[in-house]
Amino acid sequence: MTDSPLLWLLLLQFTFILLNAVFASAEIAVLTLNKNRLIQLSSSGDKRALLLTELTEQPASFLATIQVGITLINLLSSAVATANFSDRLVDWLVSIGLNAPPLLVNILSVGGITLLLTYFTVLLGELIPKRLAMERAEKIALRMSRLIYLVARIFTPAVWLFTVSTNGLLRLMGIDPNSEQDGSAEEEIRLILDAAKEKGTLPPSERSMIHNIFEFDDISAEEIMTHRVEVSILWLDETDEQWEQTITETRYSAYPVCDESPDHVVGVLKAKDYLRLKDRSRENVMKNAVQPAFFIPESVRADVLFRNMQKTKNHFAVVVDDYGGMSGIITMNDLLEQLVGDLDDDRSAPRELPPIERIDSQTWRIRGIAPLDDVAAHLGVELPHEDYDTFGGFVFGLLGTVPNDGSTPELDAYGLTIKVTKIRKRRLETAVVCLSEVSPGTRD
Repeated sequence: MTDSPLLWLLLLQFTFILLNAVFASAEIAVLTLNKNRLIQLSSSGDKRALLLTELTEQPASFLATIQVGITLINLLSSAVATANFSDRLVDWLVSIGLNAPPLLVNILSVGGITLLLTYFTVLLGELIPKRLAMERAEKIALRMSRLIYLVARIFTPAVWLFTVSTNGLLRLMGIDPNSEQDGSAEEEIRLILDAAKEKGTLPPSERSMIHNIFEFDDISAEEIMTHRVEVSILWLDETDEQWEQTITETRYSAYPVCDESPDHVVGVLKAKDYLRLKDRSRENVMKNAVQPAFFIPESVRADVLFRNMQKTKNHFAVVVDDYGGMSGIITMNDLLEQLVGDLDDDRSAPRELPPIERIDSQTWRIRGIAPLDDVAAHLGVELPHEDYDTFGGFVFGLLGTVPNDGSTPELDAYGLTIKVTKIRKRRLETAVVCLSEVSPGTRD
């Protein structure tokens, strides 16, 4: 080979770089090719698209084929370059007067050839072809489809050998080669979303929705539910008039019907069915407006619950704890809001909670700013409104201290059971208040 003309040797090296470029561009073109477009072309009978479809069905084998091809070309290129150009370069270095030990001259010669070959291989065989392939993925992939398919068939034995060897070594290391990284695709999409956020190319609402979809299967019903102390309950021992008052004042779509205790749910009343009834006697309501409750455990994942509610056509579920008692309720709207955000139709202003909100005939949700005399009038009890102006001041006076943010103290006083549900900036935001005969979580 040392007697071969220099031009032919340079042409051979250029051929190796060209083949490297073919494999590199084929890899990027096939991997970035729009899959929906490929399916469309395959459906229309395009033979080139059919070949590419067969290749992409086994991406691991395709990538192994490309890697074997590139590695083989690089090894041949290095061997030919070293064998044919090293002596020529040594002779040239000596001829220009380099006075150094032969070993050092040989090292400089091989190093120089390696650096030069690496530069042209990376530039012409990797970077430029891959950049072109990214810009014209479909065109390049279709043009190279037959060549890629032929090479894949030729390299099949080598790919099989490398695959078997790799899997064997991984098993020796205690790694299952067939295991899948379920979170890898999700993590990649999250990174893309973060990059889009930095560039400002994705609206915050859309980015938030996509993030919510990924979080959906990581949250449980317990995290989403409305707690039992805030649930409007219809009690069997209440009068028909009390039921009607609760339904018309609270205006929810469904209500659990309980007997003596929230842990004894006998059914769920659908408000629309109730309001359609002309005869609202208890017997007729229980027969035509109350349905069996759909019970779910606290631990069920949101995505599983969503599918189950769709399948059973239940839009209202009663969440139960490990002992079978009611922890709270959850609706289809609650699940949808986890995905898309607030579903309130009135977006012109945030929803303002009333100072005093009736939950059922014995329970109210009261804001700290509610005037204490109004609270006394609504609940029908005597309260020291001469000493306190607001309900929040009344509760803090009973506690004798200002609770920390996030705390939820409970107390019994003046025939009431008061459970604080939200303290914010050292102010009482909301509390659930029951007449002493009916405390939050129990009904004696």
